[in-house]
Amino acid sequence: MLQNLTGWHALLILAVVVLIFGAAKLPALARSVGQSMRILKQESEADRTPEPETTAVPTVTDAAPRTAPVEAAPQRHVA
Repeated sequence: MLQNLTGWHALLILAVVVLIFGAAKLPALARSVGQSMRILKQESEADRTPEPETTAVPTVTDAAPRTAPVEAAPQRHVA
């Protein structure tokens, strides 16, 4: 549908925009469109760059509690 657009189509669209918005509002309109495009570009670049993965460093609270080993009572062999 958009492959057949020519320069005449662009001029016609530009003329309609000038008639609708008026020549006085066009610079402000172009500025706001430019800012919107800049914000969109920044956000899309932020989505493309992966965030660095952080590795979890075990802390004392993450480790199992340490207890002293329990000594078993010596076994006596009756012969």
